[in-house]
Amino acid sequence: MFSAAARARAPTALLRSSRTLPQQNSRVLQAMAPAAKRQQSTLPAGYKEDMSKGKMLRFEDSLPRLPVPTLEETAKRYLKSVHPLLSKDEFDATTKAVKEFVAPGGPGETLQKRLIERRERPEIRNWISEWWNDAAYLAYRDPVIPYVSYFYSHRDDRKRRNPAKRAAAISTAVLEFKKLVDSASLEPEYMKKLPMAMSSYKWMFNCCRVPQKPADTSVKFTPEEGAHIIAIRKNQFWKIPTHIDGKQLTTAELEEQFKRVYEHAVPSTPIGVLTSQNRDIWTDVYGQLKSASPVNAASLKAIESAAFVVCLDDASPVTLEERAHQYWHGDGSNRWFDKPLQFIINDNGTSGFMGEHSMMDGTPTHRLNDEVCKMIATNALPFDDPSVRSNLPNPTPLRFETNPDINLALQAAQAHFAHQIGSHELRVQAYQGYGKGLIKKFKCSPDAYVQMVIQLAYHKFYGKNRPTYESAATRRFQEGRTETCRTVSDESVAFCNAMADHDTPPEKARDLLRAALDAHVKYISDASDGRGVDRHLFGLKKCLKDGEDVPALYKDPAFSYSSTWFISSSQLSSEYFNGYGWSQVVDDGWGIAYMINENSLQFNVVSKGLGSVSSFSNNGVG
Repeated sequence: MFSAAARARAPTALLRSSRTLPQQNSRVLQAMAPAAKRQQSTLPAGYKEDMSKGKMLRFEDSLPRLPVPTLEETAKRYLKSVHPLLSKDEFDATTKAVKEFVAPGGPGETLQKRLIERRERPEIRNWISEWWNDAAYLAYRDPVIPYVSYFYSHRDDRKRRNPAKRAAAISTAVLEFKKLVDSASLEPEYMKKLPMAMSSYKWMFNCCRVPQKPADTSVKFTPEEGAHIIAIRKNQFWKIPTHIDGKQLTTAELEEQFKRVYEHAVPSTPIGVLTSQNRDIWTDVYGQLKSASPVNAASLKAIESAAFVVCLDDASPVTLEERAHQYWHGDGSNRWFDKPLQFIINDNGTSGFMGEHSMMDGTPTHRLNDEVCKMIATNALPFDDPSVRSNLPNPTPLRFETNPDINLALQAAQAHFAHQIGSHELRVQAYQGYGKGLIKKFKCSPDAYVQMVIQLAYHKFYGKNRPTYESAATRRFQEGRTETCRTVSDESVAFCNAMADHDTPPEKARDLLRAALDAHVKYISDASDGRGVDRHLFGLKKCLKDGEDVPALYKDPAFSYSSTWFISSSQLSSEYFNGYGWSQVVDDGWGIAYMINENSLQFNVVSKGLGSVSSFSNNGVG
C-alpha cells in the first residue's frame, strides 16, 4: 500500500491539492447584496462594523482568528480518517505513533505550545496564512499551468456572437465589479449567516505573480497605475486604457478597441508561453527578458499592472471538452499565466475565464464571473449605449526584443508546455437528469451526495477507496482560505462495499448511504470551523526548530499515504457556467471538479493517462 513513490509524492500532493482547487464546498455561495443586507441584523455578538474600512472590509477586524484545535481532538479525528484506508497492522502502528505524539511531555505538546503562541501574537492575523501562501503556492516550483490554474466556461451569450462585442460586454461588467472592489463598497459574502473574510479581494485586480527564487512574489499596483487592460491576439499584447479624460470607456468604445486589435494584430513571438514554464526556469528567463531591453521592462510592467487580461483566441470551440481545454490552457501562447484574471474570448463568441491561484481562492473569482454573467444576461448596465468619442486613442501594441538565449528559452517553453498538456486527459460528463433540486427533496446534502457518487465510481473502477480531498472554506476567519475535508470514511467505504454486493437489500444500501452522507457533512462542517486535521498537523510540523527530530507521526507511512490525493475534488456552481475545472494532483490520481445546479450535475474529470474518457463514462456516474 505504501510505495516509495507514494511517500515521495505525498508532501507535494498535500500542498498541490489546495493550489489546484478553486476551492469551496456547496455551502459557500456568493451572497448578492440584498441577501447580504438581510444577514446583518442576525450577526452574533463580537462582530463589529468599521465603516471607515468601507462596506467590503467593515467586519474584517472583528472576524475571529483561525483556531488551533486541541491535540486530543486532532488525534481522534486523524485516526478516524485513516482507519478505512489501512490494514489492522498498519492502523495499530499509526495509533502507536499518534499516542506517542500527543502523550504528556511528548513532541506534540511542545509543538502545540509554540503554535498557540504564534496564534496569540497580535501582529499575526492568521497563524497559517504566511506559511501556507509560501509553501503551497509561491515556493511551489512546478508550472502554474496545469497545476495551479483553473477555469470557468461561460454559457453562450446569444445576443453577442461577435467576439469584439462579447469581449466589450464582459470587460464593461468586470470594470463595474472592479469599481466595487477598488472602493471597498462590495457587500461581503456570508457563510451560515456569518461574514466571510474579504481580504483576498485586494489581489484580484491590478496584480500579478512574479517569478523569483526560492519563492515567487506577487505585485500589486494602484488603480491609477493600472488604468488599462491588456488584450492578447495572435500572441501580440495590446494596452487598452479603461478611461479617457477621467471617464470610463463605454461598451461601444471598448468594442471599437477590440475591433482594432482584431484588425491590426499580426502573428508574433509567443512571449506568453514563458509563463508556462517551471518557476525556476521562468525566473532565470524573466531576468534575462527584463534586462535585455528597456522596451521589455516597460512591456512587462504594463502587463503586470493591468487591471486584467482579455485573450482574443483564434479558436472556435463547440463541445464542452473543447471549451474546457481552451479555457484551461489554450495553445499555451496567447496567455500570461501569472495574471490572476484572464478572460478568454473565441472567434465564435464563446467565452470563459482562467485564474491563477496563489493569492486568491476560487470563491472570489467565482463571484466575479457569476455576477459579470448575470449583469450581461439581465442587461443590468448600458451595454447598448452606442456613443463613441472622437478622441478615442488606438490600442498600443507592446513590444518585446529577444536575443538568441531568449529564443532558445521560448522553444524550450513550447516543448515543455506541449509535453505537460499532452500527458493529460480531460472528459466532461454533463448530466441533465436532475440536480440539487431533486437531491434536496431526498433530504440529502447535494455536496455530500455527489461526493458519494464519486466514491462509488472510484470503487467500481478500482475495487477499493483511496484518499480523497475536498476543499472546505475557512473564510469566516481572518485571512481564511481552506481546510481539507477527508471524504473517505468508514461509513463511505461501507456504502461502496454494500453497493458492490448485489445481495445487499435496497433498504440497507439506502441506510448506509445516509450514514455516509452524515459523516461527510460532519467532517466538512468541522473543517470549515477550523477543526480539520491537515492544516493543524502542517502547522505543528512547521513549529519544529532546526536540528530537532521529526516526530514518528510524520515518518509513519500512513501520514504521507493518507494525504496522497488519489481524488482531488471541489465544487463551485453557477447557472451561468457550463464548465469548471483544473488538474489532478498526483500522477496516478484524478482531478474532479463538479457543478451542482438546480436541474443538472456536471463533472470535469482530468487524469494523467488513466483513461478519463472510458473510466468515468463506463462506471455509471451521472
